[in-house]
Formats: sequence, structure tokens, C-alpha cells
Amino acid sequence: MSNPNLFVALRAAFPQDLDRVAIETDEGLCYSWRDLDRASAMVANLLDSLALPPASRVAVQVEKSVEALVLYLATLRAGHVFLPLNTAYQSAEIEYFIGNAEPAVVVCSPGQFGWVSKIAFTAGTRHVFTLGDDRSGSLLERAAHMGDRHTPAVRGDDDLAAILYTSGTTGRSKGAMLTHGNLRSNAEVLKTYWGWKPDDVLIHALPIFHVHGLFVAIHGALINGSKMFWMSKFDPRLAIRKFSEATVFMGVPTLYTRMLAEPTLTPAQASHMRLFISGSAPLLIETFNEWKARTGHTILERYGMSETAMLTSNPCNADARFGGAAERRGGTVGFPLPGVDLRVVGEDAQAVQPGDIGGIQVRGPNVFKGYWRMPEKTAEEFTADGFFKTGDVGRVDERGYVHIVGRSKDLIISGGYNVYPAEIEGCINEMPGVAESAVIGVPHPDFGEVGVALVIARAGAQVDPAQVLSSLKSRLANFKIPKRCLVVPGLPRNTMGKVQKNVLREEHKALFV
Repeated sequence: MSNPNLFVALRAAFPQDLDRVAIETDEGLCYSWRDLDRASAMVANLLDSLALPPASRVAVQVEKSVEALVLYLATLRAGHVFLPLNTAYQSAEIEYFIGNAEPAVVVCSPGQFGWVSKIAFTAGTRHVFTLGDDRSGSLLERAAHMGDRHTPAVRGDDDLAAILYTSGTTGRSKGAMLTHGNLRSNAEVLKTYWGWKPDDVLIHALPIFHVHGLFVAIHGALINGSKMFWMSKFDPRLAIRKFSEATVFMGVPTLYTRMLAEPTLTPAQASHMRLFISGSAPLLIETFNEWKARTGHTILERYGMSETAMLTSNPCNADARFGGAAERRGGTVGFPLPGVDLRVVGEDAQAVQPGDIGGIQVRGPNVFKGYWRMPEKTAEEFTADGFFKTGDVGRVDERGYVHIVGRSKDLIISGGYNVYPAEIEGCINEMPGVAESAVIGVPHPDFGEVGVALVIARAGAQVDPAQVLSSLKSRLANFKIPKRCLVVPGLPRNTMGKVQKNVLREEHKALFV
């Protein structure tokens, strides 16, 4: 490839007729492929006009919109590094991300400009723009004066395309550095493995600040030249209505449980659909089975991470590598994708036997470059022979299917979002009257898993559970807030004094189910 810039690969897949509809929104707006090309050129020209240093970071915290997608494409096109931030993040979190990434450009929602710009300018960011989900904001106003032709910047496979912050178990977020080669190779593999067809239409119902919605879904549609039906926020009834016009749906398990609650979900309504994909959190076998019974479709579950994009997938079609098997097995995440090496190792770092449980390690062109400005942490997470230690625990059965059986440390995946207890515990432990806390994940019928905070009060002090949760809401993103807070007299510990969270999870596992 003469220019390995990811944008070049995506643009090359646009259909010949650029006036065809590329994106239809839930408000009835239609954007053509020509609109995406011209708009991304104008925003890329705006970025060029700022005379930014090469590969500058562009930090973005805005609501989901087609214009936000255009900004992503323009950032790639101009050769800079996209840094998406969850819209739920609060000021302390944004202050850390901006301080750590040192972006040259920050784009925020118009209503957040006051406090976000103060943080950005204090950190040395020179350019702060606004972008609303109603096509408003200074970014579009400035870009409107730019030309609509732009030659993509030349970038190599190993050059950064994006940084995704993924919270660490110590509470300090790490920036996973993903390259143009990482993202392009994964998109190309998934296009083949999931059997994308020329007439496929994707229902895009996910946020666009993490791997699933931004890379897997958007790249999948764009690199296939496929139309997207764009949902600004998930509406189960609308999604089901759109099944008759679409062929592919990607969602987290929570979206499937919400659609299963709708009486309009029937085999007839889903008959036009080709493929349902689930990821970002474990899919309960009950959900897997009920979906098949209600729609006649078998959900395809896959496995990936911020650091690697997609790693494994249940088969979409018959796969000659596995004796022609096309079976999507509930409770598994399928086989390693072509080009991905996956192994399961024991505590001695040696490969375990099929069926035995151990730590999952992976290697491949999709695996990230390392953690932003954390060379020691990067070195620690890779083996001498180049495998990345995912931190997940699993096994590979006799047929080659990968099973994720747990996660190292205490990661909670709630509604598809990663929640790290250490960060929440640190906030709780600073509150008046609190001696210690432990945050655990327990099963939940809608979110898959939610947090529960267990708090020990200091001697002579009283702690109000409702006040604990209220105080957290002013400091942390809403998806991190535990669903329940319980004041307890003590916490179970092992002989080393470490809190036994496995005991706590077992004790409280029936809180919501």
C-alpha cells in the first residue's frame, strides 16, 4: 500500500456512486458518501491550518453524532491521533486525561466548554472547539470556510492512529496506543471472517468512544462500503423496527436483554437480518438461548480489548480450518481470528493442556504498540517472545473454542463498560467516617454485572450509604457508580490480610437476580 493511512483504506472502499446514502439517522437525516468525503476534507483542512506538530493528539468528548464520526475520519486523514473520551467522564477524570495526553486540540460539547476549556488551556492545549449533536459548534463553523478537497497525510503502519484510555487496576488510567496497521488489519480480517456482503446495512446502536462502536462497527461498515442506520441513543423498539431494513446488528448484552423485553421481537421481524454480534461483556447463556428462540437467529459472540481490537470470534460461516464447523457456541467467544496467535499459560508461564484454565496471552498485527508514556508498564505486559498478557483467564476446549472464565484482578464489566474497583475504593476511602471499602461485581439481569460497595465505618462514626453514592456521582462517571452501598462490620481476609473479594462476590451474588 502506497499510503498505509487507515483513512486511505476506508476511503478506497466507498462505493463508486458517492451520492448513495452512507448514513441515515434516527431523525431522518441522510448523509451521502460524498458528504462524508467532503466534510472530513474540510475538517482535515481546518486541522492543517492550525499548523499542529506531526501526530498531535486530538482529544474528543462529545455526544454521538455523524459530525463526530467526520471529526474522527478527519483526524486520521490529517495524520493526527484520535483520543475519544467517554461523555460521562467528570472534571477530575478529564483533567488527568488532558494532562497525560497533552492534546494539541480538544473538542467538547458546547455546554461543557466553560470547564473543559479551563482545564485544557491550563494544561497547555492551544485549541479548544465545540461540537454539538445538533450540528452546532465552533468546529463546524470554522470548517465551513475550508476547502472540500484534501490529500491524506502519509502515515506508516506503525504510526499512531488512536489512543484509548483504559483504567488500570491501580486506578491510574493507561493510554493504549493503536496504530494505523493495528486498526486496518483488524478491519480487513473481520470483513472476511464475518462475511460482509455488498448489500449489508448496519444498525449502529453503540457509543463511539470505545473499540466496539468506533472501530469494530464503524470500520466494518466503512471498509465494506455499507450503509449505516445511526442511532444517537439506543431505543429497543426502534432497533427492532429497523431489522426489516438492515442486515447486521452489533450490541453489548444489555442491548439484547432490552430488546428481548419487547413483544415486537419475532422471527418474522428479524427475518431480513443476517447477523447479530455481541461483545464488550459476557453474554449470559440464558440470553443466548432466549434470543435464538425468539428470533431464529444465533448470536455471534466475540472477544476483544482496547489494547488489541478483536481477537477471537465464533464462526460466521463454515470454516475449513475447523472441519467446516459453522457452529456458534453459547458461552464461548469462538476461535482466534486469522493472524492472531492465542495461548493459555499457567502460573509457570508454560502452555497448559486443552481444557485447562490459565492466563490468556495473544500476539498479532492487531495488538497495540504499548501504553502511552508508560514504557515500564508496557514491558511488564509483554512476554519475551512478544505475547501480550491480556489479564483475562480462560481455557481452550478440545474443538478449539475459547472460553473466558474470569478476569484477573477485579475488573467489573457493566453494560459493556470497564469499571475498576480500585478507583472507586480510593474515592470512598477519602470520605468522612470511612475506615475501608471494597467494591465487587455481582450479576445483574440488565447490565450483566454491576458494582456493590461494602463500607466499614470508623469507630464512633456513622456512614450513610446514600450519601456515599451521592458523593461518588459528583466525582466519577455514572457507569462507575455502584448500584448498591452496604455498611458492614468487617471484610473477609486471607492469612496475608488481603480482602477476599471472591467470598464477597459469592455472598452477594443474588442481590439483583
